[in-house]
Amino acid sequence: MKKLIPVYVRVPLIFAFVFAALEYFIDSGDKPAFIKYPMVSLFLAVFLFLLVAIEMVISAVDNVTYHMLTEEQKKQLAEVQSVPFTESAFYQNILKKLTRSKTIEQEADVMLDHNYDGIRELDNVLPPWWVYLFYGTILFAAVYLVRFEIMGDYNQDQEFQTEMTEAKAAVDAYLKTAPDAMNKDKVTLLTDAPSIAAGKAIFTTNCIACHRADAGGQIGPNLTDEYWINGGGIKNVFNTIMEGGRDGKGMISWKATIKPSDIQKVASYVLSLQNSHPVNPKPTEEEAKEWKGEAAPAVIPAKAVADSTKVAVK
Repeated sequence: MKKLIPVYVRVPLIFAFVFAALEYFIDSGDKPAFIKYPMVSLFLAVFLFLLVAIEMVISAVDNVTYHMLTEEQKKQLAEVQSVPFTESAFYQNILKKLTRSKTIEQEADVMLDHNYDGIRELDNVLPPWWVYLFYGTILFAAVYLVRFEIMGDYNQDQEFQTEMTEAKAAVDAYLKTAPDAMNKDKVTLLTDAPSIAAGKAIFTTNCIACHRADAGGQIGPNLTDEYWINGGGIKNVFNTIMEGGRDGKGMISWKATIKPSDIQKVASYVLSLQNSHPVNPKPTEEEAKEWKGEAAPAVIPAKAVADSTKVAVK
C-alpha cells in the first residue's frame, strides 16, 4: 500500500477519515466538533503529528534498509516493484527540511569518536519539527498560565457547572413538551416532602381563588374534611382535577394547563391536608358524601413542606 499511494496523499486521507469519524460520532449541534470541543482539536493535532512522525520513521527505516542491500539485491528489488523504491523528490525535500539530518553518505562528517563495542554515535542536529514543538509547549504553558492563573478565566469546575446548568435547562425544556404517561389508572399517592411541596406551589398558583390557601373552601368546597362530591382518594381527586367537576357548575378541567404528573402532586397535596381543620371552613355541600375508601394520609408538617419548597425554588 505504501508504494501504491504517495505519502502526501496517504496522510491526508487517513487524517480526513478520522476527522469525519469524529464529526459523525460526536454530537456537536450546529458547530463542528473541533470548534465546540477543544479536546477534539487537540486530539486531531496530536493524531496528525503522530501520522507525520510515523511516516518519517518509516521513510528513514526504508532508506537505511535500502542502503544495506547489495547491488544485486537492489536490482532484484527493482525488478519486482512496479514503482521506484524511493519516495518522490518533493517528499524527500520536505523530509530533509523537517529533519536536517545527514544522509548515509554524509554520516562520516557527523560521526563522533565514541566507540562502544563497535557502535558509533552520530552528532545529528535535533529535528526542527521537534524543536518547534518544544517551543510550542513552552508558549502554550505561558498562555495557559496567564489566562487561567493570572487573569482568572474559568476553571474546570466552573466549566462543569456551566455545562450542568445548560443540560438541566435542556432537560426542563424537553419535559415541558414530553409526553406524560400518568393517568387515573396508574396514579398513586405521593407522600414525600418534595412532591408535596411542588403540589402546594401549583395549588397556590391555580386553586386558592376557589378553595382558599388553607383549602377550607370559598367558591369551591372544603377540601380538608372527609366529604367529597366526586369521591375521595387519590384516583378520584386526580380524575376530578384532570377532567373537571360537575357539569355546568363544578371545577373546570385542568388537563390542558397542568401536566398529569403535576396533577398527581396537587392531588397528593390536597389529600395531605385531610383533617387539618382550617379556620371557618365552608359548610359541607348537600351533594357531598363521606368517603370511606382509602385511609387519609398523615398530615405532613408545614415546616417540612416549607423546607422542600425552598429547595425546589433553589
